[in-house]
Amino acid sequence: MEDTAESHKTLLKSNSSVSKSFRLRSPSLNTLRLRRIFDLFDTDHDSFISVDELSRALVLLGLETNVTELDSVIKSYIQPGNTGLTFDDFHALHTSLGELFFEDAAGDDDEGENGDSSSQEEADLTEAFKVFDEDGDGFISAQELQVVLKKLGFAEASEMGRVEMMISSVDRNSDGLVDFSEFKDMMKSVVALK
Repeated sequence: MEDTAESHKTLLKSNSSVSKSFRLRSPSLNTLRLRRIFDLFDTDHDSFISVDELSRALVLLGLETNVTELDSVIKSYIQPGNTGLTFDDFHALHTSLGELFFEDAAGDDDEGENGDSSSQEEADLTEAFKVFDEDGDGFISAQELQVVLKKLGFAEASEMGRVEMMISSVDRNSDGLVDFSEFKDMMKSVVALK
């Protein structure tokens, strides 16, 4: 078990510090986010993430990976007879990595048992907003959204008109930007649709 844990830790080598936003504490937001990530990584849309697909995705995200180590870690999560990770396998891998890298991944957080879930959801949404608000000005512009969509491999990123339409669909005050309040409303409506 210790060898597996060590290989999980050495699998992804990055000079950046680990962000606690890796795992959102709101279960519905976390599952939705994981599903989107799974769908992005599954580039051939066969409902499996192969080691090659995962390796390519990690490289695109700027994470150095060793394919041999990645294969040895991933194959323990792939069900017999499958060619890659199913969503459930991917979720189990995510949970395992969370427990390995983050003290609070199993639910042990500083708020205690009676922690305020709405304030945690607000903190999770703030972290998610910061991913898109690259310049930190408190707004998501079409250019910022396009950059993030491009990093994630969304085809919509290639057409600024489509990105601007995405912005305008949630931009209640018509200023061409998405502020935090508009972002929160959009995220809550996405989760409610689930």
